[in-house]
Amino acid sequence: MISTIAQRQDGFDQWIHQINQICGAFNAQPLGAGFAGQIREYRSDALKLSFVDVCQARLYRTPQEVAAGEGGKYFAVFQLDGTAGMAQGDDKVLLSAGDITLIDAARPSDFTYSENSRQLSLILPSQLVEQTLRFNQVRCGHRIAGTSPIAMLSHRLILDATRQPELSRQESEATLEAIVSLLRPAISQADDCTDLHERTFRKTLSFIDQHIRSEELCPEWLAREVGMSTRGLYRMFAKKGLVVARYIKNRRLDLCAESLRQSSKEQKLSVLGYSWGFSDSSYFSTAFKSRFGIAPGEYRKQHA
Repeated sequence: MISTIAQRQDGFDQWIHQINQICGAFNAQPLGAGFAGQIREYRSDALKLSFVDVCQARLYRTPQEVAAGEGGKYFAVFQLDGTAGMAQGDDKVLLSAGDITLIDAARPSDFTYSENSRQLSLILPSQLVEQTLRFNQVRCGHRIAGTSPIAMLSHRLILDATRQPELSRQESEATLEAIVSLLRPAISQADDCTDLHERTFRKTLSFIDQHIRSEELCPEWLAREVGMSTRGLYRMFAKKGLVVARYIKNRRLDLCAESLRQSSKEQKLSVLGYSWGFSDSSYFSTAFKSRFGIAPGEYRKQHA
């Protein structure tokens, strides 16, 4: 566990310096002589969050800060005390104690703290959010009311997690997955499933899952089975920002990783890869490391 604190008396410059170290690239400006700020970081394996206390300040990200920061993540912002104004794109909300909002780190955002405010900012990997939402549009910049069961359960879970002396990687990953699952009804902006193209896309995703272990699963075979041209299939996935072959490969890898986390048997990695449609063990190992940052054998050890 890592804990970093920037005390109020260290001043505005020290506060924004700590914000940039812990949360990524942000800009800020004081809104009056009554500025006060403090940040405390909490990490436990996959769980990365910070407690931010601030009064009379504006904290924002322009395209310049977005470009300088790390992509591939969202911020789930839990308002613990006081109020805060938040804007992302055309959406503007006022957060009160108990409220939650989701911020896309790949887009500019703006927070205004006119009075004493305390927030918990939790980093959610984009891969986890988008995989859980099954490629529905992610709804950011909206207020999830603190009185809703979703918000109350999420607050309780994340605060209880920070009170644990130490979480294992498996426990911290499970906590993140549970948070995203709890928030899913509020952050999933489902497309209109009465639309023929959307129904076809959903049907194709289900078909991929049904045949994910098959070696013959490829774009050409898939197009024939769902009744469209290969070009039409590519175009349908491109509208979602996806590439068909890459989606199939990543889906197989995600299911392999799930098997490695849950299996108590020391199954040969080549056999595991083959069972999920990878006929070449060397390619499987390389692809797995590219997606998860470590080789499948090391991944299994971490989750043993």
